[in-house]
Amino acid sequence: MQARSALFDLYGDYLRDRGSRAPVSALVRLLAPLDIAAPAVRTAVSRMVRQGWLHPLRLAAGPGYLLTPKAARRLDEAAARVYRTGRGGWDGRFDMILLHEPVTRRDALRLTYLGYGPLSEQVWVAPRASEEVEALLAEAGAGYERFSASPTADATGIVDRAWDLTRIGQSYREFVESLLPVVKSITPRSTDEEAYAARFRLVHAWRSFLFQDPQLPSALLPAGWPGVKAAGFFDKHATRLRPAADRHVERCLQSASRGTRVGFSNP
Repeated sequence: MQARSALFDLYGDYLRDRGSRAPVSALVRLLAPLDIAAPAVRTAVSRMVRQGWLHPLRLAAGPGYLLTPKAARRLDEAAARVYRTGRGGWDGRFDMILLHEPVTRRDALRLTYLGYGPLSEQVWVAPRASEEVEALLAEAGAGYERFSASPTADATGIVDRAWDLTRIGQSYREFVESLLPVVKSITPRSTDEEAYAARFRLVHAWRSFLFQDPQLPSALLPAGWPGVKAAGFFDKHATRLRPAADRHVERCLQSASRGTRVGFSNP
């Protein structure tokens, strides 16, 4: 697990509701159960500051970092997709982006993250319009035309061209298979830290689907879609492990505020 990616997960899943800030000592403690060393945490934090995701500030517990407004918006949008909140039905229309020139691989990945799939190098489509896409294309310096369109024929033909549902479905099956032993290892006898680490890995793996699955409406999905079973599996165990994970987070934050370490050596 990369330190930078883990920090996004940490802020998005635990610190966003706790003031969106934390001392660096707490960040180190909270990523230690994921086998991420202190130097890697500090390097990733510095990089995120340069990229405009974190803002340094002085806290009572020492140097700390606050989410920037840009980061807060991105994490809130990601959380809505991870936990599937605020998603309505489909109005039968696609959001279409016609690029004047192909974008870079990096910007193509960013379009994928926002739920767009390519019909060609210069034509991208999404089942729902993203509020971020115009800012993304402006930053990329890409000329484009954008409009909403209803398919004149079976919409599944568009879906099949833009997304590899066979591959995505297999990824969902592999997600359940690989994470099942991780979450089943947590029993009532497990420590809060163990539950936190297992839940962190569960959520981290689930977030990877933000770069794969556009979360198509049910009307556009094949029967027996594996994502439904995977979502149920994720919801069940993310909810089950949350109380213990929250206790561990609170303990680490309180320990950092007291300037002591509980169960760890000083960073």
